[in-house]
Amino acid sequence: MPANPPGPAAPQDSPPAPRSAFENWISLSGTVVAAGSFFAFVFLFAIEAFTGDRNQYLGILTFVVAPIFLITGLLAILIGWLIHRRRIARCAPDTPRALLTIDLSRPRDRRNFIVFLGGAFLFLLLTAFGSYETFHYTESVQFCGTLCHTVMEPEHVAYQKGEHARVACVQCHVGGGAGYYLKSKISGARQLYALAFNTYNRPIPTPIHNLRPAQDTCEQCHWPERFTGSLERRYDHLLSDKTNSTTTVRLLLKVGGGGRGPENGIHWHMAKANKVEYYATDDKRQDIVWVRTTVGGGAGHVYRKADFKGEPPAAGIRTMDCVDCHTRPAHNYRNPNDLIEQSVRDGHIAAAQFPLLKRRVAAALSAEYASVPEAMEKISTALQTQYPASPAREAMIAEVQTLYRENFFPLMKANWKAYPNNIGHKNWPGCFRCHNDELLAGAAKPPITQNDCNSCHVILAQGQGAQLSQLAPEGVEFVHPGGETSGLLCSDCHNGTNQ
Repeated sequence: MPANPPGPAAPQDSPPAPRSAFENWISLSGTVVAAGSFFAFVFLFAIEAFTGDRNQYLGILTFVVAPIFLITGLLAILIGWLIHRRRIARCAPDTPRALLTIDLSRPRDRRNFIVFLGGAFLFLLLTAFGSYETFHYTESVQFCGTLCHTVMEPEHVAYQKGEHARVACVQCHVGGGAGYYLKSKISGARQLYALAFNTYNRPIPTPIHNLRPAQDTCEQCHWPERFTGSLERRYDHLLSDKTNSTTTVRLLLKVGGGGRGPENGIHWHMAKANKVEYYATDDKRQDIVWVRTTVGGGAGHVYRKADFKGEPPAAGIRTMDCVDCHTRPAHNYRNPNDLIEQSVRDGHIAAAQFPLLKRRVAAALSAEYASVPEAMEKISTALQTQYPASPAREAMIAEVQTLYRENFFPLMKANWKAYPNNIGHKNWPGCFRCHNDELLAGAAKPPITQNDCNSCHVILAQGQGAQLSQLAPEGVEFVHPGGETSGLLCSDCHNGTNQ
């Protein structure tokens, strides 16, 4: 019989699928981290895009911190792939593909699964809620003032003692608008780099060129059109003589303003109808060599110093606003004279018990010290030597040490000398940067010579005791204690320590 015909050939087994090196716990964990950080990036970016928030610290979280975690997750995926790839390479070529399987009946798989699931859930939960809470924390005073403790300690301490202690830092230092938004991101990146590599300046410079315009900050609370008129002020001063004599000036400060009242007084500069522009040759805007005033939209009139030729660069011309006079509205380091006088007025130091108090304490506060502990020791030693028998000496020394800690920061080289304060004209030129005989004008107008005492204030009374009750509504000429000072600016002698 013929042989049976051969049947159909048995199907051959297909070759094993290639094994994936990404199927491992490390790469899977990296995937969770990368996904969570990408979610945080999208979430923070949405806050900026849809709420209009222009917080440069939020920008650091969005464009620096979140990407760092994203890159960390991607690196974990890559590391897991490399490790598992080597394991696969050691196996035989025909080894079947091994999927990442989880058998909960095996204790090892059950433990790994529980740890992975719990870690993934916790990470995603913290990412969701932590991103939002961290965003709010970056807007807090604690974040700005204490995160970089050594760097920002002087500013934070001065801020807490200032008039704007209830105004959050970001309300003045971080601004809106596309242009300022970009500047704040660049500034934040520079600050992060300087902190990381210890390249920041000592002292930290005033951000004169990075602050938002006063119209976006100060004028959100203060109304420039408001007519303030004249405000009564009393200034009590302690003299530097042996008996700690006092002298007082009572005056009307001509604040003035614009809007509903006549445009005069100090706030004439901020009236909407007036425009004052100037050019300074130094970064701190103390040496003003060119001024242009425009009143009521008319032609501007230029004042310049005789030795300044040509025209200032357009990019260097600044339009005057609040911070050109109110230079230190939130971070004001006070000078030794003012600190001592305030402590005596508040009753913290009994001046009658300490001859030459102002002179000696000012010298102790103004000396150069390498650190705060050194300052505490040397201040104590100096005052103990100068006042060996006073019963209130220790309390006075403790008060002086407190004044030093709150206003002098040797590690950051920050104190009142480092930061010009142009409100007034006692310790810095202030008003007299412009109002002086050096800024000359054309024949149509005289120089800006309104530097006499009664241009911005009316002195009602001065002196001591009964003299302060003899008010002169029309004003009296200022009499300087100790004699005539004709031809000198206040700041020529008042250096914060000896007057």
